[in-house]
Amino acid sequence: MAHDDVLRWLAVHAPDVPMIIPGASTATVAEAAAALGVEPARIAKTLAMRVNGEVLLLVTRGDARLDNRKARESLGGKPRMLDAGETLAVTGHAVGGVCPFGLATDVPVWVDVSLKAFPTVFPAGGDRLSSVEIAPERLASLVACGWVDACTLPMITNY
Repeated sequence: MAHDDVLRWLAVHAPDVPMIIPGASTATVAEAAAALGVEPARIAKTLAMRVNGEVLLLVTRGDARLDNRKARESLGGKPRMLDAGETLAVTGHAVGGVCPFGLATDVPVWVDVSLKAFPTVFPAGGDRLSSVEIAPERLASLVACGWVDACTLPMITNY
């Protein structure tokens, strides 16, 4: 099970990072935010994509959108999202529980600078019912090749 793979990975690499099981679905950004009682931006979503034939993961904040221009500049080519089957094969995690921990293959992980806005963020825990809370810098130090600026944040308007 992917959740068990994440637990084993955390036990070895980050035993101080506890698994959170909120008792409600964390499969989407909105569901995770509601279940964890945090703003959607603090959900760290993990996107599986292919750039120039190479599969990689990008972890970004929940309300960010992949910006094609910025992603091309940061990642070196146009990103193409993997489908659910490819994502499962590469990560070992089904869509809704994809995270950068306990991966099935050795795939590069990049972390978007948008996560730096928060003291802690909440990536999935390998399934649709769990999460972890971790500082963005710690997340990057544990799993990432580095930081990239590949996303656009929502525009905030005050009326």
